[in-house]
Amino acid sequence: MKAQLLIVEDEQDLLELLEYRLSNEGYETLGFLNTKNVRRVLDEEDIDLIIMDRSLPDIEGSEFVTLLRSQGIETPVIYLSAKTSMYHIEEGFLSGGDDYITKPFEMQELILRINAVLRRTKTKEIENETVKFRDITLFLQSREAFIDDRLCELTKLEFDLLHTLIVNSAIVMKREALLKQVWGKDEAYQNRTVNVAINRLKEKIDPEQSKEYIKTVRGVGYTLW
Repeated sequence: MKAQLLIVEDEQDLLELLEYRLSNEGYETLGFLNTKNVRRVLDEEDIDLIIMDRSLPDIEGSEFVTLLRSQGIETPVIYLSAKTSMYHIEEGFLSGGDDYITKPFEMQELILRINAVLRRTKTKEIENETVKFRDITLFLQSREAFIDDRLCELTKLEFDLLHTLIVNSAIVMKREALLKQVWGKDEAYQNRTVNVAINRLKEKIDPEQSKEYIKTVRGVGYTLW
């Protein structure tokens, strides 16, 4: 999917140029001359990065970013500003900025910095990506499973099986669906394969049989509860 950029710049001509050039680079862009509707858009759209001017008509750009950070909005921000002193640059970073470019600027430098920030952000998201169910936490990048904060050694298949059950925890997973999603379409695998794997998984994640994470729905399949 294309990265979606939100641009706040009060110079109409520059805003249009930024939208045009960045669109040609393959980004989707949303442009604003002030911050009036930015908070609403951040709530409604999946914004990957904000390009923020600081000299805006309604609020100083770094003050607005400080406000966003205080509200839990962690969308990365690149400042694009005519405020060029070291004091202002430091102020920008301290307010929650991820990068700072001073005007006048080279468009190619902006593009390179956008790519760098997005790359760092995506790597961080992958490293931190987890799925949870009750006291089970799966770290998808490292493929580690923790039960009540203690590492549980699972095979690749067991990890994939548990992940599939957690992602679909709101429904009963039929054995055929588990075969397709975890093992793939291989006729050599049968429903008994799922039964054996589920029993082994139960033994590992609930060795004392006290938590009963996995419920068998007779004649249908399995679900978490």
